[in-house]
Amino acid sequence: MAIVVEHGKRRYEILEKALDIFVEEGYEDATFQKIADRCGITRTTLYLYFRNKREIFVWSIKQLTDAVEEDLREMIDSDVFNWPQKLETVLHTIIDRCTENRRLFNVVLSYLLQAQKTGKDPDTRVKRRTIRLRHLLSRLLIAGRNAGQFRVANLKEANDLLYGMIEAAIFHIAILDRTQADDIKAAISLAVKGFTVST
Repeated sequence: MAIVVEHGKRRYEILEKALDIFVEEGYEDATFQKIADRCGITRTTLYLYFRNKREIFVWSIKQLTDAVEEDLREMIDSDVFNWPQKLETVLHTIIDRCTENRRLFNVVLSYLLQAQKTGKDPDTRVKRRTIRLRHLLSRLLIAGRNAGQFRVANLKEANDLLYGMIEAAIFHIAILDRTQADDIKAAISLAVKGFTVST
């Protein structure tokens, strides 16, 4: 009797296990064979799902960021908090997720630096992750402003400020190898308070 393979489930498992390899070994040292071995499949079978290591890496990052985005959207759509509370919670959650995945950010950084060194443009899908996060922040700022809870004269500048704080947190976590970003969370809370209309 033939074994039925759920391709969607197997693809998900490959991406999860590959992400572990990238975190443990780094992008350069992770190989197609190591990923196949970790998944308990042959390289030939792995080629049925992905063309190369770079594609696996990008899809692994996408899978992780999609899960984070889904959590953030749930917070945004929640009726429990007002807009300033939602913005602060979303930003703190992003910082917490960065802290939880700090080894992954080292891998992403090395991937981006390698692409820059070789003159290759980093994958546009990686860039799209950044743009989507900025859209989420803009959505929060606009909704809060429309509800009369934020005073934001220049939406782009406010978004740049908040996104810059996220980048600073990633720098602290990935480059300086700090395990906490409480100082940046406090700065974020202060910035959100600055945008908030007093009641």
